[in-house]
Amino acid sequence: MKKAAVLAGVLALTGCSGSEAAVPAHPTWHNGEVNAVSRTTSAAGVAMTTSMRADGTLETVALDLATGRKLWAHPATMAGRLPGMGVPAPAIVQSSGGRLVAVTVDPVRQGRWNAALVGRDARTGNRLWTRPLHSTFGPQRCGAFVCVSEDTALSKARMSVLAPETGKPMWQLPGIAEVEWSGASHAVLLRMARHPVLEAYDLASGRRPWRLPVEEALGPGVDLSGGWAFGSTADDLVGYVAPYTGPSKKRVSAFGLFSVKLTDGTVNWLRPSVVRVYPSGSPGLAPVVRPVDPRGQYGGFARLDASNGRVLGQISAAQIPGSGWWLAFPDRMDTLGFLKHGRQGNAFDLATGRGTEIRDQRGWSFCVTDPRPLPLKHQAAGFYPVASLCEFDLASGKRTNGSEAPPAWFTGSQGGWRIWRDELGGLHGVKDGTPTAPGMYG
Repeated sequence: MKKAAVLAGVLALTGCSGSEAAVPAHPTWHNGEVNAVSRTTSAAGVAMTTSMRADGTLETVALDLATGRKLWAHPATMAGRLPGMGVPAPAIVQSSGGRLVAVTVDPVRQGRWNAALVGRDARTGNRLWTRPLHSTFGPQRCGAFVCVSEDTALSKARMSVLAPETGKPMWQLPGIAEVEWSGASHAVLLRMARHPVLEAYDLASGRRPWRLPVEEALGPGVDLSGGWAFGSTADDLVGYVAPYTGPSKKRVSAFGLFSVKLTDGTVNWLRPSVVRVYPSGSPGLAPVVRPVDPRGQYGGFARLDASNGRVLGQISAAQIPGSGWWLAFPDRMDTLGFLKHGRQGNAFDLATGRGTEIRDQRGWSFCVTDPRPLPLKHQAAGFYPVASLCEFDLASGKRTNGSEAPPAWFTGSQGGWRIWRDELGGLHGVKDGTPTAPGMYG
């Protein structure tokens, strides 16, 4: 690892020879030992990611959140994960008894089993329990429990809710589901089916307080094949379902954004027939969208208020500067930038919709616009690492020097810590006190 340094949390000035040198204001670290390809999860002082080794195999890596120092690593795998879903992160759960447990998918080939779900002490890596797997989309934290879809490649697929310290099943649901939000005692699952449904569950008992067919919000013909994303505000869950054109019917599925109350599943607002743009904030924090008309023509750009779906700022389709650009946003997402690599771009004030002076305008955009798929061993082709952002000067289209942490709308924040992946796969962390909020990947 490139030396992980914990720096003082206050500005320190020195008076040597009359000069002044400032120490960064927040604890920060960089770990270049890892090649993180998944999101990062964290809890109770431990951060975890899935890393790719030089030989193309995967491993679970646990880091000390305060220093970025590697605590332990263990081989990992995917068994039945679909490429469009990306490489999954490990689940890290603090049980009701206070124990911090890491739950991973380990490579085990025995009989009909292709892998094993393994619970470990998150700080030491010591194994606590194991559960054989045929196929799975990977484990997720759901409150003080672990949720995992099992046998996803078989007709008998099910979602199991497990006790993190023992791996014992608490209750199960038929079919495949993904956790989109969880609190201390409840979770909201997306039941993946021909007609997908959002359902809330009491995690201890399996009781279902409410359910909402997604088509009740977006209209008939929803198809999850195009992708989906969710993010939460204080009291609501904001979901996005992307469009998908089936190869046989050649018809675009229903798509758009919608918000539901976490307490009872009531629809708060909806924005049908809009697509989410990238990079941009989580649907639950700062969604930026483009409307699409029935003929498939794209409109301008609009930033929405996640709490009520109202437009906070927009530019029209006529203002879009031709082609060959990539979106770029500053830290506060108050300016919409059109980055043109190696040449002058454009920028618009989102509050007024007017063009702004391009000089000294900077924005964050994808470091790489043509990413290569990961050369994973013994896995299906088409998996990509989590994207990285770089800062650009919009006047020249070139990267800036000495860029600091990417904006919070991209990284998100948990317990005051923000963690992100650089374009080489290294992980960075900074504890700057940013309030807990979802990032671009939820």
